[in-house]
Amino acid sequence: MSETLQQLILDTLDSSSEIADTRNLILPGQSSPASSHDAQITILGALNSLLSREMIKYTTHEISSHVLTPEGAQCVLEGSHEARVWAALPVKGEGEPLTALELKKKVGDEAAKVGQGRAFKSGWIAKEGAGFVKSAPTIEDATQQDLREIDSTGTLKAGEKTLADLRKRKLITQRKGQWFTVNKGSNFSTSTAKPETDLTVEMLTSGAWKTSTFKKYNFDAEGLTTNGGALHPLLKVREELRNIFLEMGFAEMPTGSFVESGFWCFDALFVPQQHPAREVQDTFYLSDPLESLPPHAPYLATVSKTHEHGGFGSTGYRAPWSDSETRRLLLRTHTTSSSAAMLYRLAAKCRGEEFDEETESVLGGSTKAKTAGKLGETAADDGFRPAKLFSIDRVFRNETMDATHLAEFHQVEGVVADRNLTLAGLIGFMRVFFKKMGIEHVKFKPAYNPYTEPSLEIFAFHPMLNKWVEVGNSGMFRPEMLEPMGFPKDVRVHGWGLSLERPTMIRYGINNIRTLVGHKVSLEGIEKSPAVRF
Repeated sequence: MSETLQQLILDTLDSSSEIADTRNLILPGQSSPASSHDAQITILGALNSLLSREMIKYTTHEISSHVLTPEGAQCVLEGSHEARVWAALPVKGEGEPLTALELKKKVGDEAAKVGQGRAFKSGWIAKEGAGFVKSAPTIEDATQQDLREIDSTGTLKAGEKTLADLRKRKLITQRKGQWFTVNKGSNFSTSTAKPETDLTVEMLTSGAWKTSTFKKYNFDAEGLTTNGGALHPLLKVREELRNIFLEMGFAEMPTGSFVESGFWCFDALFVPQQHPAREVQDTFYLSDPLESLPPHAPYLATVSKTHEHGGFGSTGYRAPWSDSETRRLLLRTHTTSSSAAMLYRLAAKCRGEEFDEETESVLGGSTKAKTAGKLGETAADDGFRPAKLFSIDRVFRNETMDATHLAEFHQVEGVVADRNLTLAGLIGFMRVFFKKMGIEHVKFKPAYNPYTEPSLEIFAFHPMLNKWVEVGNSGMFRPEMLEPMGFPKDVRVHGWGLSLERPTMIRYGINNIRTLVGHKVSLEGIEKSPAVRF
């Protein structure tokens, strides 16, 4: 149809040099002129195709017409609402008047509601007793006649006032239309053969390119938007936090072990085996395999003795020790399990062992920098090497999911190991760290953690919420955790952690974590999320 119509337009132009009004064209397969709105839309498509090849040029003429609504079409067939009301009533004195309810049943609710008032106004009906009767023996349904004229011509001779009334009654609707005047273009031809868009190897080989017509390049056309990868808001905030740690001289710990044993996740941290956090209501345990390989035997023995009977200045938990509990495999509930493993490797030389290659590479950059304590000032040649370490990775907890909780989230953690560190040093370090995040006002509240003593909850003032909110947890690792690893008695370790999701939600104004992580995340939102700067 498209190529046939294009050929018709070109042939008509060739014979008459101009098409003054495209409404006079007779489309292929039709017997009457293309005066309808749909026909002109079809013609416009053909004109634009020819215009792109500069074979024609055209001028657009805007027109306005009216078409019937479904209700207006019903009035053409059955009469206007007022005429239907009049037709349903008996002549005055020749029958029982119809009540309003009877009239509705006979002509319908809409016809009775609209037609009754208009029939009264025109003097066609009158009230008699509790009902209505005809007061005019005959009527002329002007509304029906007007609608028929509009249906056939698209307009009305009676004028705009009548059209406005019909539009108000929603019997007709206005429609914008167009028609075109067409003239020959600079590349006018009666042939519709499309120009070539690409120069091919075959054209060059055969020489066909010499006689081929090529389509002109449109250098003003906008290119397609390129789709590329986009960082998730969590990754953007993660990178900012990572840069803060690196700027402060920290080294990043390896945290690839999503699956941990109960030993590294709890026992090595001096968390009692009877602690509620170790129940299935809080922790995801693996069903296959069920158990891990045991840790280094001397270390396991020291940890179990400390738990059950005490040591290193502690009385222990005085509760039975279970080897099966320590070997249970689980999805780690915190990245502190990785910190514990890293601290154990850091204490290797204190135990008379050598660092493995990975530990040496991680500690290489960390132990040369100054920390909040007296890093580098070695009191004795006992093999201890101070370190500042951090990690940002995923953890899993058997939480009830809601607007602020998921079963998996990210933990941001840092540890500083040095001699004679103090709680005051930890507080001072926290103030510097959060200031770099753009959080000026922080305060601390005493808390309890099984593996830190003393422990502090960290609160920051949230200007948008106008209140203090908890942003992290911190403390100094207990001697019952550090000394079994082999650290000297004067070594202290600062530790703290916060979530990655909470600062991200605050930075991007997100109030439901399920729109940040999960199936409800908007991909468009991720692509358009701005970079964050603390």
